[in-house]
Amino acid sequence: MPLILTALAVVGCVGYWGCRKPAAPTPPAIPGLPTHAQPKLRTMKLWLGAEEIDAELALTPEQEQTGMMFRTNRLGEKEGMLFALPYTQRANFWMMNCPLTLSAAYISPDGVIQEIHVLEANNTNGVDAASANIRFVLEESEGWFERHHITTGTVVRAESGPLMNTVVPLQQGANR
Repeated sequence: MPLILTALAVVGCVGYWGCRKPAAPTPPAIPGLPTHAQPKLRTMKLWLGAEEIDAELALTPEQEQTGMMFRTNRLGEKEGMLFALPYTQRANFWMMNCPLTLSAAYISPDGVIQEIHVLEANNTNGVDAASANIRFVLEESEGWFERHHITTGTVVRAESGPLMNTVVPLQQGANR
């Protein structure tokens, strides 16, 4: 009799463990990609038309690559993140490891918003600019541009003047 109970216990344990759903595998880290959120970056006051915001400045390649990855706190209504691209280009932004949906303005070197796009949370498909004339990208909370009536053609400037004259020298200093 004890042998039968022991056999039933073993079969019961094997059956129990064999039916458990395995834990979801963690996706492998992609070498070279950030693995955690970056601390809050240096900020600068920007004006989009009459709207004033404090924008974190992503100036180095590491800051640009990390961007809003892994951040779970929504941007405040007067906050954003400005990416100073290393050269004028056809920008392409994705949302890997970014759990928040954002809106992004693709901005020309002269500070004019050329395009506004929605960047879906955790979407690893890049959102290409239609124009190859993009030097800055401003990320805001989802729908911010619409809520504040900011459209293409709006000029973005810093308190000291045009973005090229204020942000790019900071970028060059940060990359030394």
